[in-house]
Amino acid sequence: MTLEDGGFWVFGYGSLIWRPGFPHEERRCARLPGYARRFCVRSIRWRGTPEAPGLVLGLDPDPAAETWGAAFRVAGRHAAEVRAYLHEREMGTASYFERFETVALECGTETPALAYVMDVTHFQYARLSAEAQAEIILRARGAGGPNLEYLLETVRHMREMEIRDPELEALEARVRERLREEDAA
Repeated sequence: MTLEDGGFWVFGYGSLIWRPGFPHEERRCARLPGYARRFCVRSIRWRGTPEAPGLVLGLDPDPAAETWGAAFRVAGRHAAEVRAYLHEREMGTASYFERFETVALECGTETPALAYVMDVTHFQYARLSAEAQAEIILRARGAGGPNLEYLLETVRHMREMEIRDPELEALEARVRERLREEDAA
């Protein structure tokens, strides 16, 4: 699934949007059909701990959904190092499947892109109510920092890219309201 120069595209839908951490030639808005962006991964490493898991985003299989995100084009000269970096970053607990999925770039071109898709049979998979998600996101913290930062940075950067995700925006509003209530108390 490589490009002519041996490079490839990577699809980012969460922190990869705002902190890819790897060299890339370009970034474009892209759409991935068949998956919903959801806080469905219990984070025991970066945004939580095994004792107090946080939540991070996953691509949850859903034939009726589509996810807008960022596609990054990696040049062939960086392909091996980027694949190794992404494998270390995304596959630490094997909660995702690493696969190439067809994305539609903002220009209309379709291309395979490396995507990290949720393994719904993995013990870290969680489908929680919005209220339960908000509670976890407000409290959890891991090696990567507060879970709240992950949510707020993702939404902020999606807005900058003019990507709308009503479910994520509603969760952000719910979390901000909870913060205001706590400050007032």
